[in-house]
Amino acid sequence: MNAPLLKVESLEVRYGDLIGVADVSLEVASGQVVALLGTNGAGKTTTLNAIAGLIPSSAGRVDFDQQTLVGQPAYAIVRRGLALAPEGWHLFVQQTVENNLLLGATALRNRGETSSMLDRVYTLFPKLAQRRKQRAGTMSGGERQMLAVGRALMSKPKLLLLDEPSLGLAPAIVENMYAAFVQLHHEGLTLLLAEQAVELALEVSDYAYVLQVGRSVYSGPAAELAQDPRVQKSYLGIGA
Repeated sequence: MNAPLLKVESLEVRYGDLIGVADVSLEVASGQVVALLGTNGAGKTTTLNAIAGLIPSSAGRVDFDQQTLVGQPAYAIVRRGLALAPEGWHLFVQQTVENNLLLGATALRNRGETSSMLDRVYTLFPKLAQRRKQRAGTMSGGERQMLAVGRALMSKPKLLLLDEPSLGLAPAIVENMYAAFVQLHHEGLTLLLAEQAVELALEVSDYAYVLQVGRSVYSGPAAELAQDPRVQKSYLGIGA
């Protein structure tokens, strides 16, 4: 059996005396879409930020492409092929759409691919192409989410982490966003998707993990988890 592209074992993250994540383990195989589910405060964002090197872990292992990420700075992790589209976007709001995208391309090993990556992002999100000279701070929430995802894609990642991509967006925008994720999956990109929109995430995922109070409490094929009333009621807050 091939080793997973991403393997997280017993991850712990502390903020002083506070525990953000107590015990999270998960695996993501190459080519999969894996959902990381749970209510607000379950530890999803903390888990993704620790994987991406934005915050230090206190214990546990994070291996990507059979190499450890623990202790590596975020810029080095991006260059290895792992990119995060963060919750809240974190864009350079005074810069244009295209400049934000070009900043995402700084991690490319071959800078000659910048133009082709721009074309890829603009094809995936035509609204960004229409607004390439517009300042990011003047865009709608849905457009900013597209830009955050597009900027992450500019580094040509092997694994794309998506943190709450549907949060606060209108249903029509969310539908378009998820259609783009399905297309990326069909193109062979591996995705780890943290979401509160449980039913939507399970619909596009191959496998799912449920977090509760910073711990992994349940996992399984997404189709099975979607039909499990015990899991839906106890951990996801849906169902009877």
